[in-house]
Amino acid sequence: MADITATMVKDLREKTGAGMLDCRNALNETKGDMEAAIDALRKKGLSKAAKKASNVAAEGLVGVIAHGGSGAVVEVNSQTDFVARNPEFQDLVSKIAGLAPKAEGNRDKLAQSQLPGTAGDVDARIKALAGTIGENIVLRRTASLHVSPGLVASYIHNQAAPGLGRLGVLVALKSTGNPEKLAALGRQIAMHIAGTPTPPLALRADQIDPAVAEREKAIFADQARATGKPENIIAKMVEGRMRKFYEEVVLPHQPFVMDPEKTVEAFVKAAEATVGAPISIEGFVRFALGEGIQKEETDFAAEVAAAAKS
Repeated sequence: MADITATMVKDLREKTGAGMLDCRNALNETKGDMEAAIDALRKKGLSKAAKKASNVAAEGLVGVIAHGGSGAVVEVNSQTDFVARNPEFQDLVSKIAGLAPKAEGNRDKLAQSQLPGTAGDVDARIKALAGTIGENIVLRRTASLHVSPGLVASYIHNQAAPGLGRLGVLVALKSTGNPEKLAALGRQIAMHIAGTPTPPLALRADQIDPAVAEREKAIFADQARATGKPENIIAKMVEGRMRKFYEEVVLPHQPFVMDPEKTVEAFVKAAEATVGAPISIEGFVRFALGEGIQKEETDFAAEVAAAAKS
């Protein structure tokens, strides 16, 4: 049997909102497998925050740049939040974001891009700054959007400096309408993507990762079977739950946060009269700092005590 620690139980409770005993039992059942334990709690209806389970915090900054019909977003991670406030680190992330549109979402290409005003590439500058600061710094990921005609709008949440923050969003809108009004609409949609309780996964149901859809379907099926109903009824229950799931995670079908009576799709359609032309959402990107990274737990008091002894 796996050694289930108090820290593991605490982590699972924070990720799911389930009770301490339920968390310990789930970890025992799954031999310490955190993801399997999350699924087990969801199947029993005990998880209150399963959708956020993978969003483990990490430090650093998300950088966003958008101009006209193109835009890009990058995530550069550090070990502590102190580094995110370092002017040199902020300057570096801004410069990396400025190079990102030409990398077209290719992280390796971006890492090898020449930094303006230096003799080296992005990767070399990251290593040099890491040596100066004394912390590991990583260019984790990048993505870009391009649209024509139209524009790419952006939004930064928890802004630390212009174009830098803990959450960055890009939205590509295709339209020949008024650019200023289109930009205002794009920012509203970007703010929706940043702030909606269930972050969207795709523009259409068929764009959702099949593994994600199958995982949800399996959980819904187990929950339905727990009711004791026959398989034909269970199949209909699962079908209904999956329809609701798609409504929750497909961007155009979500209730618009600034006007919940309308879906995002309906809000965009209504905005066409103001913009003066048809509008279509061609793509979006949402980078939340540290999303999906398992951050190692540290005991700050123990570290201080150890440092005092050395």
